[in-house]
Amino acid sequence: MQFQFKKAHGAGNDFILLTDPDRHEGIDWALMARKLCDRRMGIGADGLVISIPIGDGRLRVTCYNADGSEASMCGNALRCAAADAAETFGVKEMALEMAGVEHEAVVTDNNVRVTAEVGPVQMRVLQAGWDGRVIWFDSAHTGTEHVVGFVPEVDSIEAEEFGRSVCHHEKLAPIGTNVNFVQALGNQVLRLRTYERGVEAETLSCGSGAVAAAVIAVERGLVSGSKPITVQNRAGTPLVVSPHSGRPGKSFWVSGPVAKVYEGVLA
Repeated sequence: MQFQFKKAHGAGNDFILLTDPDRHEGIDWALMARKLCDRRMGIGADGLVISIPIGDGRLRVTCYNADGSEASMCGNALRCAAADAAETFGVKEMALEMAGVEHEAVVTDNNVRVTAEVGPVQMRVLQAGWDGRVIWFDSAHTGTEHVVGFVPEVDSIEAEEFGRSVCHHEKLAPIGTNVNFVQALGNQVLRLRTYERGVEAETLSCGSGAVAAAVIAVERGLVSGSKPITVQNRAGTPLVVSPHSGRPGKSFWVSGPVAKVYEGVLA
């Protein structure tokens, strides 16, 4: 078996991309994701993304996290899939289906934006501490589970260790959650660090986490929900979260750069 693949990243969140691999039946994609995403023994990535055309300019996108679990939503995976579809099929606007939910995507020369749906929001769901710090976390469902904790200085947080303890906290069992540490900088700007469930590590960027951080910041009165919100990340390539004019309060656009790193053949 041979697969053509591409390696791409969306604002530092990196993925291995496969398009239309359905001709190879019986493959354990969860196992394949664990092997390929290994940063020492494989290609290395936060996830494996499989896109299958389903007609009328639509793609079914499946994202397997580095641990082999399937993501119900990954904003940066969708943005990378949309950029790949634009290059492969020449389409600039498309519908992407992930875990049964339809998302809009628009690709321009240096920017890719996709929609994220916002579900339940709950304030002060969990209090957790690490190294003498105690933080209240709010929750926002942006296609997947997220908790958001605001801190005075996000770079002073041990995001990986603290994030892992919150992700697998007994109050959040059995599924756990993605964990976001956020600093409000003023002028519609947030700074974000995310521990991603499934990757089981801090990532350089998180699209659905950026939306969750923006939604909670609006709830807390730290930013306006009617204007774009810039979300800075560890990669130094910010994402922008904007309200969707057609579905205010229910959908947001998350936009930013996507870069193809290389392509090759899996033998």
